[in-house]
Amino acid sequence: MHRNFIALAALLGGLAVATGAFGAHGLQRITADQAIIRSYQTAVLYQMFHVLGLLAIGILFEKYASPLLNWSGGLFLAGIFLFSGSIYVLTWLKINGMETRWIGPITPVGGVLFIAGWLLLMTAVLRKKS
Repeated sequence: MHRNFIALAALLGGLAVATGAFGAHGLQRITADQAIIRSYQTAVLYQMFHVLGLLAIGILFEKYASPLLNWSGGLFLAGIFLFSGSIYVLTWLKINGMETRWIGPITPVGGVLFIAGWLLLMTAVLRKKS
């Protein structure tokens, strides 16, 4: 499973760079709303942080193989899609003047998944006997 996490980290890392570049250059041409721009930047930043976490899990899996690491990686992936993904969608909806109430509650669920993923990562490493 570690190879899959590393491959997904590479893919999602590249996407984070692309979405970050869009946020730095294209998004500011579309909207001057600083709240939208900051929110979008937060989504990119959290995506990249958790891509690095996923990469670490892939590397650590060799030494600390555990179902908890699998769960941690899965939670990071789900968190990226729910947290960052919902903010990307929210940005698009706001720019297009569309209803956003339905997507707002998804973002914190992704945040909780991130926290759970980090806690499981810690638990997996602490449980492993050297």
